[in-house]
Amino acid sequence: MTGKAMTGKALIVGAGDGLSASFARKLASAGWNVALAARRPERLALLAGEIGATWHGCDASDPAQVTALFEAAGPLDLVHYNPSFRVRGPIATLDPEAVRQTLAVTAFGGFLVAQQAARLFLAQGHGTIVLTGASASVKGYAQSAPFAMGKFALRGLAQSLARELHPQGVRVLHVVVDGGIRSAHRPALEGAPDALLDPDAIAETMLALIAQPRSVWTDEVAVRPWVEKF
Repeated sequence: MTGKAMTGKALIVGAGDGLSASFARKLASAGWNVALAARRPERLALLAGEIGATWHGCDASDPAQVTALFEAAGPLDLVHYNPSFRVRGPIATLDPEAVRQTLAVTAFGGFLVAQQAARLFLAQGHGTIVLTGASASVKGYAQSAPFAMGKFALRGLAQSLARELHPQGVRVLHVVVDGGIRSAHRPALEGAPDALLDPDAIAETMLALIAQPRSVWTDEVAVRPWVEKF
């Protein structure tokens, strides 16, 4: 990788109408072929039509479905894992099955997708794995233990993969989204327009980072509103 603008085929797992949609549009605009995957694929039709992407159904916590997804997607150069699931509540009253689902989607699914991507990228000698983190990747909040558990695990996966795969030419990037993301359902706050992150700006950062020369590969970046105290 030289640091020049790069293109290829990208697979976004856990695609929706937020950050993943912004990243899909940025990739398509830069010349990438894009494949989208989600548990409810019918929700991808409009975005896929807009950017000329293929779309697939996949429950990322199911090993067989993840294997089938990679077989259907074909050759790839970049894989972005974006799904998450959250359950809140006091530790004494949390439903164990809801906690299990949180971990299955947020962490185990990340492992399954990263494993398939690693097998593919190691065989071809190059590729990029991008994992979406959150504030909970680095700090656990009260009454949000399951999400912190899942995102801490995903961050640990990213760190381990970077140390294992970077020397073999496969790039791993963990993006800590440290703040709320602006959307149609979560508009900018009156009097505080910069309190929420712009998903297009996050996607622009990601696009720039995946084109880094390998002598300066960044394995983790945190993005947050400039007004946030941390």
